[in-house]
Amino acid sequence: MDKDQFNSNRDGKNIIHNKMIERQSEARTIRRIVLIICLALILIIGGVGLGGYLYVKSALGPVNPQDKTPKTIEVPIGSSVSSIGKILEKNDIIKNATVFKYYVKLNNESGFQAGSYDLTSAMSLKEIVTSLKTGKVLKKAAMKITVPEGLQIDQIADIIAKKTGTTKPEVMKKLDDQAYIKKLMKEHPDLLKKDILAKDIKHPLEGYLYPATYSFYEKKTSVDDVIDTMLDKTESVLDQYQGEMEQKKISVHKVLTMASLIEEEATAKADRHKISSVFYNRIDEGMPLQTDPTILYALGEHKGRVYYKDLEIDSPYNTYKNSGLPPGPIASSGDTSIEAALNPEKTDFLYFLAATKTGEFYYSKTLEEHNQKKAKYITSNN
Repeated sequence: MDKDQFNSNRDGKNIIHNKMIERQSEARTIRRIVLIICLALILIIGGVGLGGYLYVKSALGPVNPQDKTPKTIEVPIGSSVSSIGKILEKNDIIKNATVFKYYVKLNNESGFQAGSYDLTSAMSLKEIVTSLKTGKVLKKAAMKITVPEGLQIDQIADIIAKKTGTTKPEVMKKLDDQAYIKKLMKEHPDLLKKDILAKDIKHPLEGYLYPATYSFYEKKTSVDDVIDTMLDKTESVLDQYQGEMEQKKISVHKVLTMASLIEEEATAKADRHKISSVFYNRIDEGMPLQTDPTILYALGEHKGRVYYKDLEIDSPYNTYKNSGLPPGPIASSGDTSIEAALNPEKTDFLYFLAATKTGEFYYSKTLEEHNQKKAKYITSNN
């Protein structure tokens, strides 16, 4: 080997050696960077977790352990856990209404009584919950609002207007106001989702104002208070079905939509679970639901009969032209219809009809069978 070749080989080895040193150095640097990033993430996650833990721990404690001044708190009849939490937070009895709500749920607390309570800011959540189970109604309601099952939102608005001294157009304007609806969505995040703001929805809160009798204890109750109380009631009713809805992977919006169809079709003699099964069976078969109440809702009319010409209305709520559920609820449904919407009876029925005179319901598996019953129980009675 000559001298030049020897030097060349030596230079080559030096270059390889230097590159190896550089790669080792880069690898060490990368490992340091990865380690720093991992440590930073651990600290951030730990910090967030610790912050959340400390926040919840703080919210579980008294607002002010030194302030033992009694405050008279009124809990109206029919109040949900959410509405009680808001009342307590507003009066500085608890720190956070949401934490209170989940504390009650996680501890399976129930049996809260409407009434008048002397509570203090120094009380723990456990003491407050214990007190709420012993209430007595000491105050007579200043106003009561009764909303029957199956009413549409414009009919409910009329009732609210008369009781609060406002006008129906004013109430409807508020119920359709986007800014107001978004505010309510923040206050009721578990109930009001983005579904209610879909472009085809006629009225965002249709079907979300629970039908019941409400008592109010203030001499002048605002429209906002009435709506908030009704939404609280809807939340409390749906809370009992939360696990079932999660298991069946069905949203609140779909449950209330199906329940409203059942509510509008059912009579006192109807089996809501069978009606529910017909609707679900038709959806599974890809058949339109063809339910007349959706036509009336699309027309914006309250009348007793649907004509063939009405079936041609161009509307996303027309279940004769469109398959599946309508965009949203068409009325406010009660607990029995909500339960039926979640638990349809297992049947092969695809049709049902109500006899004109008796109100009895008849179910069929085929169109031929349905038409025979229609001729027997409806046409022959006209």
